[in-house]
This record gives sequence, structure tokens and C-alpha cells, in this order.
Amino acid sequence: ILNSLLAATPMNIENVTHPGIMIWGTLDARAQGAELVILGGLNEQTWPQLPAPDPWLNRAMRSELELRSPERQVGLSAHDFQQAAAAPEVWLTRATKSDDAETVPSRWLNRLSTVLEGLPTQSGPEALDDMLIRGRLYLDHADRLDVADRAEPAKRPSPKPPVAVRPKRLTVTEIKTLIRDPYAIYARHVLKLRELDPLVTEPDALLRGTVLHKVMQSLFSDGWPEDPEVARDALSKTAERVLNREVPWPAARAMWKARLMRVAEWFIETERDRRADGKFELAEASGEVSLDAIDFKLAGTADRIDVDDHARALIYDYKTGIPPSKREQAAFDKQLLLEAAMLERGAFDGVPADGVARAAYIGLGSNPKEIDAPLGETDVWAEFTTLILRMLSPEHGFTSRRAMQTEAEEGRYDHLARFGEWSAADDPSEIDL
Repeated sequence: ILNSLLAATPMNIENVTHPGIMIWGTLDARAQGAELVILGGLNEQTWPQLPAPDPWLNRAMRSELELRSPERQVGLSAHDFQQAAAAPEVWLTRATKSDDAETVPSRWLNRLSTVLEGLPTQSGPEALDDMLIRGRLYLDHADRLDVADRAEPAKRPSPKPPVAVRPKRLTVTEIKTLIRDPYAIYARHVLKLRELDPLVTEPDALLRGTVLHKVMQSLFSDGWPEDPEVARDALSKTAERVLNREVPWPAARAMWKARLMRVAEWFIETERDRRADGKFELAEASGEVSLDAIDFKLAGTADRIDVDDHARALIYDYKTGIPPSKREQAAFDKQLLLEAAMLERGAFDGVPADGVARAAYIGLGSNPKEIDAPLGETDVWAEFTTLILRMLSPEHGFTSRRAMQTEAEEGRYDHLARFGEWSAADDPSEIDL
């Protein structure tokens, strides 16, 4: 629409030049004169421009037909050059490269240089050297326009803000960021920088994950049917209802529903096993817990909590992508482990649970799978407490890209940290703020 409106109104923009500068072609220059004449484009095939090959008539045939020789245009160009070069002051210029390829000097430049070098008794070589020296002066001026002051590359930032402004509350999903890219936590919670919403919203992975969680929440809140066919129909209708409400793009709605229904049979079959292990209790359960003797709170939302016959909780988290492996969870992605620790400390109200029996990711991507969290393999709460104490310590900074999963992975605040001027192999530059 904007392009159509702009195209409907013609705009006449005059190309205004300096009043003392005139750009002429060879015909205009032949009829007029100036005190200073700059002859540009003195390269072969530019000036003179070689005649195009004639696929129909060779030179002998053209002579018999009394047609003009193709080289006549070169002669006219030589005449134009001779007249223009007779001005009081003349600059002879050419481009040494064109499209990254070396160019060939015009034959007139070559002949002029040859003639001057062949007149040693008449100071021809000295005259040629003087010409090159005068030209070099202006070339040096042009080169200086391209010279930029050296800018020192930024160092890998590791700011150390005062303890009073360091974050006192994080969510379980932000702990992974704190481990892998502490600088992102600094930028978000200390500098209070938030990403601007895009001018044109697109159906991205974040929205797809949000919609999937709403589908599952609505599906289990309405009651899970035991019959597989009824369950599949309920999943399809719930997905369609939520997608119509949350996703305004018809193509995205159709594609996301098709992806979900592609794994519907696997989900229904594995859901039978999950319901045999425990009874559905809560969906999207939010909770918060405080660390003992530390002014810090950890918040989180469990996608789904079941309770087994022994009053133990089973925590599930839905993923549209690839769920993290057990090794990743143990070292970096501690979301489920922390949710289990929060539940054991009474963070989730309304969950009559006596410990956690299981925590697992339910991957609903192209390759559906369940991956259990390594419960009991590490003391996650002690590790978490040590991590927070380190974050709140004035001696430690928020290092950018501390332990990214891959070098190609992009952080949300990489541009602010000026990543690219430094690499992950550089030592952090700690700065007291």
C-alpha cells in the first residue's frame, strides 16, 4: 500500500551541481572551453571505446560497399582527446581497477609517456616526472579521505555492579541464562533493558510454545478421556479452539495443528503410562521460594504436576523443540531440577505431595520423546545456592557468553556486549561500576 501511494506521486529531483563545475561529454567539451579540464576514464575500451565486432560485414566488405571503417570512431575520439588536452590546465585520470579487475591504460596515455621518455635532450623525462608528482599530491589527498582513526576493539565485558542493584529474584528458566550468559541477566535486570516488540509480528517459536502450553492446560483441565479415539478428537478440537483464539495467521494455525496431530498417537499412548503412574493434579502451577539467609527469591511455573498413589509428585514440562539431555540438565538447564527442589520446599500451593518421584520433559517436536531429569544425582539446591551467592558477591562480574552451548548461538544482548570485537577465547575484562 505504501509503495503504491508513493508511486502515484511523481517527484522531479534536480541534480544540482556546484556552479563552478560542468560535466560535459566529448561533443560539448569540443564546442566549449575551460581553464581546468579533467579528462576521466582514460582506459582502453572506455576512452577510446573499441568498435563492436560486426557479425555481418568484415572490413573488406565494408570497404567495397564504401562504408566507414570501424576504426573511424577511434580517430574521432583521438581528435576529442587532442582538443580537450589543449586546455591551460589538464588532469589526466583513470581508474586502475574496475569491478575488482585491473584495467589497461588508454593508448593515448601510453603514447604520451613514450614520447616524453624519448625526449631526454628536451627534458621530456623530467616533465613526465613532474606531472606524476603533481598528480600524486591529489591522490594523497584522496587517500587521506579513506583513512579512519584506529578504534580499539572492545574487550569481553564482565561488569561488576553494586550488590544493591543486583537481581534479587529470578525465574527457573533464567537460571540457565545465568549459567551460560550472565551478561544477559545483567542487561535485563540491572540495566532494565527489554527487547522492543517487532513492528510486524511473526508466528515464531516462542508463540508456538505458548500456544502448546495453553492447549495442554485446557485439555487436562476439561478432563482427559480414557478412550484413545475420543482423546484424539478432544486434542484436535482443543488445539483448533486455542489456535483460533491465539494465532491470527491461518497458515501458521494449519501448520502448527498438523505438527501437533502428527505426534498425537505417540502422546496418547505415552499418556496412558503417565496416568498409570499418577493422577493429574495441576497445570501451569506457579510458585516461589526464598533462599535461607539470602535476600533472594526463585520463582517458577510448572507446566503440569501429577501425584502418584504414595503422595509423591511427578513434574512434566512440554517442549516443542528438542528437550535437553540429562547431561545438559545436570550442568546447565536446571529448570526441572529446580522445580522439583521448589516443590519439596512447599513452593507450589495446592500440591499434596511428599517428595518428587519423577520429573521429565515431554518433547512434542518432529521426533517426540520423553527425557527424565537426573533427580538425586546431584545436590541441585546446594549448587544453586552457591551460584546465587556468587552472583551476589561484589568480587564476581557478569561475564558475557560464559558457557554458550555453541559458538554460533546468538545471545539476546550480544550486540550490547559488542561480541565479534572479542571472542570466547578472550579473558573477561572485569569493570567495577
